[in-house]
Order: sequence, then structure tokens, then C-alpha cells
Amino acid sequence: MTHEARDTGRAAGPSSGKARPLWRQRDFGIFWAAQTLSVLGDSFALIALPLLVLEATGSIARMGLLTAVGGAAAVLAAVFAGTVVDRVDRRRLLIGCDLVRMVLYGLIPLVWLFDPQVWLLYAVLPLCEAVGMFFAVGYVTVVRSLVGTEQLTEANGRLNATAAAAGVLGPLCAGVVAAWSGPAAAVGVDAASFGVSAALVAIVRFRPRPADDRADADKGERPGLWQDLRTGVAFLRGHPVLRALTALLCCFSFLTLGLNDLVIYHLKHDLGHDDGTVGTVLAVGALGTITGALLVARVRRRLGFGPTWTGAVAVCGLAFAGMGRATDVATVALLSAAFLACVGMAGTCSMSLRQEVTPEHLLGRVTSAFWTLQYSVAPIGAAVLTWAAERRGTTPVALVAGACCVLIAVAALFTPVRRGGLSRPAPRARTRS
Repeated sequence: MTHEARDTGRAAGPSSGKARPLWRQRDFGIFWAAQTLSVLGDSFALIALPLLVLEATGSIARMGLLTAVGGAAAVLAAVFAGTVVDRVDRRRLLIGCDLVRMVLYGLIPLVWLFDPQVWLLYAVLPLCEAVGMFFAVGYVTVVRSLVGTEQLTEANGRLNATAAAAGVLGPLCAGVVAAWSGPAAAVGVDAASFGVSAALVAIVRFRPRPADDRADADKGERPGLWQDLRTGVAFLRGHPVLRALTALLCCFSFLTLGLNDLVIYHLKHDLGHDDGTVGTVLAVGALGTITGALLVARVRRRLGFGPTWTGAVAVCGLAFAGMGRATDVATVALLSAAFLACVGMAGTCSMSLRQEVTPEHLLGRVTSAFWTLQYSVAPIGAAVLTWAAERRGTTPVALVAGACCVLIAVAALFTPVRRGGLSRPAPRARTRS
């Protein structure tokens, strides 16, 4: 992961010699703990919100609609997120996003104490997803300021691995809580986790931005929103690997955003299992994410970016295709674990590459543009996937979607992703029109 600092916008950090191990870096450790706790709580909402809709309506299409509405809000927020992240104090932004989500998710169990209101989910989730997008873009930009460029893949892998470990415990506990106290109580746990995360982030000391970043922020002339988005898009278009990844992941997200709803519906409706079983299956799936996150740095070093990414996406497709045909819980759980392991590997690879090749002062805008484009049609895909599953069944829908994921991996072999890496750094994008 070595490039000229001029081209990569290398964060302040060790540029020579051996960097300190991540476990000895105080601020990274606190940030690591904060995100692990946050994901632990999010695992509750991952199960609880679809279950609230399914219990109230019995419809997978309504579950998919909730996912689609939340996804659309995230896409819209992504248009603005990069501009905001590149201009504000990033620590304050992360804390504010956690506190807002704590309040919004906290409304759900309070309302459910008196009278369940499904419409509230369609109001709260889009707002939380939008705020979450601002947090996610900020999260990507601060990791490099914590560990430096040399340890990015390792840091991302560890963050993903421990988040997945929390994701093992979270679904198990969420299934138990949902079975005993109802899904609304599980959402309350999610709300509390955001409060703890905000408190931990508040004591993290982030390194200051590079001089060119501060100078850019201090200039009187500010480009408009669309100019900022065009700046990010221009950088993606100018880098051959990122350009191809953006297009391929747009298709992949269209096919897979509704997968969680499909798995929950398959377990409860097709196979007749309870909320506890749903939690157990999703927990086993999270074990796959841990495996992928722990292996990704080693696999990428050995095989290179291209083979790692394309192989992971191909296995995702095969696992997806098999889930719809699975008739027992163990098979669904194992295939879910394989899918999530490979999603984690492919996602960590693409995020690390983007962090490595993007100048610091553009990182928020490039990340925002990348996610805006990647998820631009994903909400439609979630609605279509669940609508089709309600009318045709989960088996044919999963088979078709999985086959299409495999085709995405095959298509990647005919793009620069196959040779993906850092041998051809992107030209420095203009930040002014």
C-alpha cells in the first residue's frame, strides 16, 4: 500500500519504520470498541424491524417496502454526505449522528408500549438510514486518520471482524428478546447502543487533517452541492478500477439489498420457524463475516485485489442461489455464513482500495459519490425482489438473483478489476470548476 503522498493524500502517521500494532493504539482501540457496541445494537434492529412489519402485516412485500424506503433515504443522503463530511469537524458529526439515532430508535419501543403503529417504522427508518449514511461516510474518512495508510486493510478487517463478532451475539440475543418481550424491545437495545457509542467517540483523539485539506476548507469560495458530487464522480471515472467497481457494485446491490428480508421470510413463512430461530441463523451468518474479515488482508496480499474481489462475489452468488432451495435451518445458516463472509471480503477490499488511492481532502466526496452510485437502484431492487418472492416464491427468486451475481463476477474479469491494485494511481481530480 505504498504510493506518493501527493497522489494519495496520505494521512498523518508513520511514513517510515514499523508502525505500532493496532492493539497498542489507544484512539483506534476506543473507536474500535465504540463501533463494535454500535453494531451489537444494530443487530437487534436488523431482526426487530422486519419482524415488526411481518407480525403486523404478514407480507414480505411490506418488509421489502420498508427496506426500499430506508435504502432510498440513504441514497439521497449520500448525495449530501460527502460535502458535509469534508467541511465539518468529523468527530462532532459522528457523535451527533449517534445521538440522533438514539432518540429516533428510542421512539419505537415507547410508542409500542401504548399502541403499535407500523407507519412509525416507515418514518423512523428512513431518517435513521439518512443519518447513518452521514455517519458511514464520516467513519470511512476517519479510519485513515487513526491508523495511517499502511495499516488500512488490517484496520478495516479488524473493525469488520469484531463488528461481525458483535453480530453473532446480537442476533442471538435479539431473537430471545423478540420471543420473550417482542421485537420493539429489541429496537430499544439498539437505541441504547448508539448512546454508548457517542460517549466513546467523544474521547477519541483524531489526527488533524493534512495541510492541503485545511487550506481547501478555509478558502472563501465554496463549490455547490452538485459540483462537489461531480468532483467525486470525476475521480471515480478517472480511476479505471474504481470506475468498473462502481458499475459492478451498483448491479450487485440491486440484487442483494433485500436478501435479509428474503431469509427472514423463508425461515418464518416457508419453513415455519420462530423468531429465536431467525436470530440463530443470522448469528451463524455473522460468523461468516468474522471469517471473511479476518482473512481478507492475508488473501489480498497473496492473490491480489482482482482475484479476491471477483472470487468473493462469485461465491456470494452461489450461496444466494442455494438459500432459496434450502429446506432445513442448518443449510440456510451455512449458506448465509458463506454469503456474508464473501460480502465482507469484497467490501473490505473495495473500501480499502478507495481509501488508499483517494486524496484526503476528496475522501468524503469520493466516498459519497461511490455510495450514491452504488446504491442508486438498490431500493428498487429490494422492492422488486420481495414483491417477486411473495408472488413466485423464494426459491426461483433466489436462484435468479444468485445466478446474476455470478455473472457480475464473470463480467469483472473483462474489466480493470481483474488486474485491480495500485499500479495505476488515479490522476488528481480538480476540486474547482
